[in-house]
Amino acid sequence: MDVQENVFDIMYEPLAGSSMKNFFHLLAQNRFHISPRYLPRMLYASLMISIISPFRIKEYAKFHKKIMDTKITEDPIFIIGHWRSGTTYLHNILAEDSHFGWCSTFQATLPGVFLGSEKSLKPLVAASIPNTRPMDNALMGADLPQEEEYAIANITPYGYYNGWCFPYNMQYYNKFIGFNHCSDTIKQTWMNTYLTFIKKLTYKYNGKQLLLKNPANTARIPLLKHLFPNAKYIHIYRNPYNVYSSMKKFMRIVVPRYCLQRPPNMEKITKNILENYRALYEQFQKDKSILSSNELYEVRYEDFIKDPLPLIKEIYERFQIDRYSTVKPSVEAYIRKQKSFKTDEYNLSNVEKERVYKETKQVFDDFGYLS
Repeated sequence: MDVQENVFDIMYEPLAGSSMKNFFHLLAQNRFHISPRYLPRMLYASLMISIISPFRIKEYAKFHKKIMDTKITEDPIFIIGHWRSGTTYLHNILAEDSHFGWCSTFQATLPGVFLGSEKSLKPLVAASIPNTRPMDNALMGADLPQEEEYAIANITPYGYYNGWCFPYNMQYYNKFIGFNHCSDTIKQTWMNTYLTFIKKLTYKYNGKQLLLKNPANTARIPLLKHLFPNAKYIHIYRNPYNVYSSMKKFMRIVVPRYCLQRPPNMEKITKNILENYRALYEQFQKDKSILSSNELYEVRYEDFIKDPLPLIKEIYERFQIDRYSTVKPSVEAYIRKQKSFKTDEYNLSNVEKERVYKETKQVFDDFGYLS
C-alpha cells in the first residue's frame, strides 16, 4: 500500500481486545499466515489477550446470566450509511441526548470486560488510542461514541473489520457486511452474537434505548428487522465522489495500522472500495421497502452539514420522540463546538471520476447526484 508505516506501531492493533478463542479462530481462518514484519503486533495482541483473559472469565461468571435475562423494552435507533458519509458526526450530535445509551470506544475495544473492569482497564484503552482520528482529525476518546462493529469483530470471526487485520483474506470478510452467500449457521451465529452484545449494552445503561452507528448495518436491514422489529433507522448519504475519496484516504491510513499481513496495493484497495460501495447500496435499496416511513429517516450529508439543527428536530418528530426541546441546548452547544472543523476537499482526476461514476452509477441515480 502506498503509505509510510511503522511496523512497531503496535498499540492500535484492535485484535488486542479479542478473546483467546476468537483470536485463535481468526488465525486458523487465515492458516496462521502472519507477515514476519507484523510479528510485534501479533505478540502484542497475544500478550494483551492473555492479560485480559482472567478479567473476561470473571465478567462472564458474574454477568452472563444477567445479560441473557435482560429485556430490550425499546428497540435501538440505528444510524446507517456508507463509511465516510457523516455517520460519526450525526452519532455524536444525537449522543448529546442523555436518554440514549450507546457503544463507547472502550466498550467496542474490550467488549468482554467493560461491565466489571472499567476502572482497571479503561486507562489502558485511553493510552492506546490517539486524541484524534488519523484520517480526519475528529476527536477520539475512550468514552466517546464508537461503532459496535469493532466489538463484534473481537467476539466473532464473522466480523467485517477482521478483513482490515487480515487483508489477504479481505474478500472473505467482505461477505460479513450483508451476509450474502453465507450459511444459515454463520448468519445465526452472528445474530446471536449481536443480540447478546446489544443486551449487554442495554444492561450497562439500565434499559435505555440504544443509539447505534454502524455503516455495515446498511446492508443488514432484514437481519436487524428480525432481531429488533420496532427499530428505527437514520440513513445519511453523501456525494459518491467524496465518499470514494475519503474512503480511499481512510483505508490507506487504517489498514497499515491494523494489519497482520502485508496490505494490498492501492489498486486492489480501490477495487475493494468500489465493489463494497456498489454491493452495500444494491442491498439497501432492495431491502429498504420493508421499512415504513415512520421507521426510516433519510438525510443528505450536504444538507445536514450545512444546518444540522432543523434536521435533528425532524428526526425527533419522525420517530415521535417527545423531548427535542429538552435536548436542543446541548445539541446546539455541540454543533457550535464543531464549527471550526474542516472537512477535506478532494480533486479527482477525470479518469478516476469516470471510473467511480461507471462503477457506482446506480448510487448517483438513487440519491440524485450528478456525474
